[in-house]
Amino acid sequence: MSLAHAIQTMIARNTEKVREINRRYARPRLVMSPAVRWSLLCLRFYLLFLVGLLAYKFITLVVH
Repeated sequence: MSLAHAIQTMIARNTEKVREINRRYARPRLVMSPAVRWSLLCLRFYLLFLVGLLAYKFITLVVH
């Protein structure tokens, strides 16, 4: 067994595990209220804003 084949097998096995987990949790078991959905949406936008701010800071540091 070559190293490339071993790595390919390991990646394929881990990919299948991730797909199995995604299939298992594709449908949520809990019902979310509209307030919870709204809060999660706001949190998602806030996190995207923070990532954008970090990217902006990184770019300005690299450029100067």
